[in-house]
Amino acid sequence: MRIVSGIQPTGNLHLGNYLGAIRNWVRMQDAMDADSQCLFFLADLHAISMPHVPAELNAATLEMAAALVACGIDPDRSILFNQAQVPAHAELQWLLNGTARMGWLSRMTQFKDKSGKNREGASVALFTYPVLQAADVLLYQASHVPVGEDQKQHLELARDVAQKFNNDFCTEDAPVFTLPDPIIPPEAARIMSLRDGTAKMSKSDPSEMSRISLTDDADTIMQKVRKAKTDAEPLPSEKAGLEGRPEAANLVGIYATMAGTDVESVLRDFGGEGFGKFKPALGELLAEQLGPISARFSELKSDRESLDAILARGALKAREIARPTLDAAYKALGLVRG
Repeated sequence: MRIVSGIQPTGNLHLGNYLGAIRNWVRMQDAMDADSQCLFFLADLHAISMPHVPAELNAATLEMAAALVACGIDPDRSILFNQAQVPAHAELQWLLNGTARMGWLSRMTQFKDKSGKNREGASVALFTYPVLQAADVLLYQASHVPVGEDQKQHLELARDVAQKFNNDFCTEDAPVFTLPDPIIPPEAARIMSLRDGTAKMSKSDPSEMSRISLTDDADTIMQKVRKAKTDAEPLPSEKAGLEGRPEAANLVGIYATMAGTDVESVLRDFGGEGFGKFKPALGELLAEQLGPISARFSELKSDRESLDAILARGALKAREIARPTLDAAYKALGLVRG
């Protein structure tokens, strides 16, 4: 088994980033046997498909590397790198652009969402974003790719591109690309804003009180949880009682996810109680589990040399794994290389 997955480098990492993706990566890494491999990359090439500030992208890439290591990604057990240090990603994307079809890309919902009403003003990189995603996984002969609901369409496109390339340019017994299968992780927690239970927790929210950041200390976490928006009713004893109560459902969901249990179990313990009892318990749980991550994250963020070395070592390993696939793709297309 070879698992490949990437994440865009974003600053101001928060609880939603951790529970939505990073924690699942750590669990996959820890479940690997000696014959399996995980490659995790920072998708900095994808980031330039949208307007960005170069210095901020550079800083966010290093910050994300620090966060992944702080959360439990072990560079000695997994391969951790950023795309820009492995030019084969961009090379293979260009080779696959000849196989991908305009109609396929036009149907991708992410392009529609991100380009909004100004599609003519969107970058070509945003339109061809899914082809780079296909290259990201096909380059390493990934057997499995973890996907959430919003990424299923992209993996299907990667499989379509791989299948068409193999059909058009390869013999049946010697395909260039492996068709990766999806891994559907345990349902990723959908973490909402502490100020609005109907909006996702986001770094773009102007209120710091809307999110738990990975750099928050115990006192800050407790303060944010205490001031989190709730209603006046006590917690119900059953899950159905959370319907129509988005803020209550969000806090209970966060507790269940952090405690490794389910909502029903949390409500058995706290049903009938007010938030005056529940919030301190949630704050203590968050502070206890995030404290070591926060400390390690802060330590790593200030050590640029170590982060550069981690990404460089990972990129070297990634380039070695990628080379045979890229060579095979060039050869299959009849391209002459020196």
